Amino acid sequence: MIRPSLVVALALGCTAAAHALQPSAMQTQNTLSPAETKAGWRLLFDGTTSAGWHLFGGGRVVGWEVADDALVALAQDGGHDIVTDDEFENFELALDWKLSPQANSGIFFHVIEQGYKVIYATGPEYQIIDDDGWPSRLEDWQHTGANYAMHSPLARAAKPVGQWNRTRIVVDRGHVEHWLNGTKTADYVMWTDEWAKLVSAGKWKDYPGYGRARKGRIGLQDHGNKVWFRNIKVRVIPGAGGL
Repeated sequence: MIRPSLVVALALGCTAAAHALQPSAMQTQNTLSPAETKAGWRLLFDGTTSAGWHLFGGGRVVGWEVADDALVALAQDGGHDIVTDDEFENFELALDWKLSPQANSGIFFHVIEQGYKVIYATGPEYQIIDDDGWPSRLEDWQHTGANYAMHSPLARAAKPVGQWNRTRIVVDRGHVEHWLNGTKTADYVMWTDEWAKLVSAGKWKDYPGYGRARKGRIGLQDHGNKVWFRNIKVRVIPGAGGL
């Protein structure tokens, strides 16, 4: 039997952890609160430059700009996907994003560059898209919050185009959770027999290296649409390896 006092303590601890991820109305964008710093978070975007990022495959960041406290894909010709300079294994990622009408983008993790020509052939993707305004019919696994082309979202939780959304991705020893505006949208385990079957039977059947890496870079997709990202921060999960 669990003591009531222990239940209360656990609940308070979870509430405090969640609260640490919610920037207060007074907190400057792209900064860490004292609680976040104490919990081990660090920024992946300083709010003024693209330092810490490079183009997938190498080279300085192009096709993006820093404007209005955000890292912005400029809706040019697409293909300017960017990745972190650092690699991560087990971690929690949090960031805000918003879309222009009919935009499509994604957040990747465990991205490997060597031997790959495109970012989507390597690491799993947290899908971001204009669910309501996309000009053609979307498959279930194409909606925002999905594990793109692998797992359909458990719930629809995106805000209307033009509004900021909050995403969290938790990767812990192959167990992955997607969160969108406080709602869990995906929960899956990598590298299992089920995972291998999904890869071989679906869109990634011709990409044998898809989703096999145990660590890699975090990536943001330039799909040729204007997309904004801010408050990009990461926390290595204690005791589970990491950077």
